[in-house]
Amino acid sequence: MIAPTTDLVELHLHVGGAVAPHILWAIAHDLGFKLPVKSYWDFCELVTADSSKISSLGDYLQIMHLWTEKIQSSPSAIERSIYEVIGKEYRSSRVSMIELRFNPMKRNLEGERDLDYIIAAALRGMDRACLAYGVKAGLIFCLAREFEYELNEILVKKAIKYLGRGVIGIDLAGPESHTLELGKDVLRYRDLFARARAAGLGTTVHTGETSHTGPEGVLAVLSELKPARIGHGIAAAASDEAIKRLRDENVVLEICPTSNLRTHAIRDLQELKGILDKLRAGGVKLTINTDATYMINTTLRREFDLLIENGVIDDAEAARCIDTARASTFIR
Repeated sequence: MIAPTTDLVELHLHVGGAVAPHILWAIAHDLGFKLPVKSYWDFCELVTADSSKISSLGDYLQIMHLWTEKIQSSPSAIERSIYEVIGKEYRSSRVSMIELRFNPMKRNLEGERDLDYIIAAALRGMDRACLAYGVKAGLIFCLAREFEYELNEILVKKAIKYLGRGVIGIDLAGPESHTLELGKDVLRYRDLFARARAAGLGTTVHTGETSHTGPEGVLAVLSELKPARIGHGIAAAASDEAIKRLRDENVVLEICPTSNLRTHAIRDLQELKGILDKLRAGGVKLTINTDATYMINTTLRREFDLLIENGVIDDAEAARCIDTARASTFIR
């Protein structure tokens, strides 16, 4: 087991899935949001991803898009949300280095709010939490696969603008296309990722998170977007070529065990063990993360305990994952 005094590093945590229900409830009432439920306990059901109501990644993402992101859509709401997330992760798991990711455009009510005010408020919340708890933190802006190119371009420009002030990278999130050839799909973002890298931003991409794309999404992302890290990426285990390229190109995977279980990307922990064993044997660097703490009722320390107690990894491998995360962070 990991010693209680060990500091942890979180590389993959979405603000939309990490704010406690009681905080979201308070923010919603402070801002006058009309909620579809009257009871706090019904609200908790609304904003958590219970396994009984999640059959796919789409169901999982819908909770964030419909409610948590909307409730966080004001400068005061996003400032409080980020402050609360950082403090809670430190108190619950001694997460002393944390990267938080979110899409500022999904916090501005489709342009009703000023984007720079949303970003400035998020940075204030982060700075206050870092001062209060003595941790290091950084923000990653998530580009959205469902957005038009021009909107994602604005997000990259904003990330570059606030580089050095707390924004540390960009991500590409959202379900991978069922209809477009994956290689052509990622071409839409190649220029944006090149611009972000050239400016000094870290780059990570959600891919290989679901079974329907297989390793093709990972290979396409490696070829066209050249990220430093990949979010999830478990589908790469089905391809010797993908494993070799991840190793040779020194790309780190951000593994999120409970999230993958909840979205049915994997059947059970034994399947995850087979995946991680194959990736490790191929020399791929791994980190352990939560993805969404409150939405799936987990903490980073609980993720490590889950894997160790079920024989998915041992203590030595857990320590390696922590060291890899610390070496792979975009926080400087």
